[in-house]
Amino acid sequence: MYRIITRKRLASNVIMIELEAPEIAAKHKAGQFVLLRIDEHGERIPITVAAKDQEKGIIRLIIQEVGKTTIQLGQLEKGDVIQDLIGPLGQPTQIENYGVAVCVGGGIGRAPIQPIAQALKEAGNTVISIIGARTKELVLMEEEMQAISDRTIVCTDDGSYGSKGFVTESLENVLKSEHVDIVVAIGPLPMMKACCEVTERYSVKTVVSLNPIMVDGTGMCGGCRVTVGDEIHFACVDGPEFDGHQVDFDELARRLGAYNQEEAVALHEYDLMIDQTDHECKLEK
Repeated sequence: MYRIITRKRLASNVIMIELEAPEIAAKHKAGQFVLLRIDEHGERIPITVAAKDQEKGIIRLIIQEVGKTTIQLGQLEKGDVIQDLIGPLGQPTQIENYGVAVCVGGGIGRAPIQPIAQALKEAGNTVISIIGARTKELVLMEEEMQAISDRTIVCTDDGSYGSKGFVTESLENVLKSEHVDIVVAIGPLPMMKACCEVTERYSVKTVVSLNPIMVDGTGMCGGCRVTVGDEIHFACVDGPEFDGHQVDFDELARRLGAYNQEEAVALHEYDLMIDQTDHECKLEK
């Protein structure tokens, strides 16, 4: 059993919980995740560790309430317990001194990007963080990102806070104005795909963290298979991070669409928007 020692609501559908998990806290590295199950009747879901305290034996999870299990997690209180917690799973982020690193977190991706940004900073990199949300109320962890970044850019879709626009616009502005050695982008599938399309134009190495359906977390079930560079990989053991320029995002969207229609529709709408923009540019010429 893993006891909840802290619970805090960060937004209308986002909670933060801290769990007593000393063995996981001792071994966890940036980019890795855990699988949890609330009780014996629950499903297992993967959640990336947002922070840890090795001395206290605590890990922090940021959870967006979008499905049955995450909604149940949102109803738990301080002192409640989670039956099963397995981890750390997956390959850790490859951390080294690249030079200038841009960390982009969109949606709930702002949680897993924090330990990566911190690790990159500790390795000697200049870290520029870009965090985005639909509106001001959904901007999360700004102060935490500022504390570990040389510069932090906040943007909202509706312009209610920070710069108005998508994270991709802020990312392109950075790439236009200065040299960047690596970009790490984590968030909804359409956002990661869009970031990769931007960075590919500037030939900047880009790492993304993929979120396919996972069941056992050991590569046995095959549910999390993804195509990267024309090869099949399993996100739970080979990832979750991959070279974003090699990921077949369209195939992944189709697979996710079997379980998450909203994700598939969002990616389709993004593609339609890009097609329309290209069409309008041709007409102007």
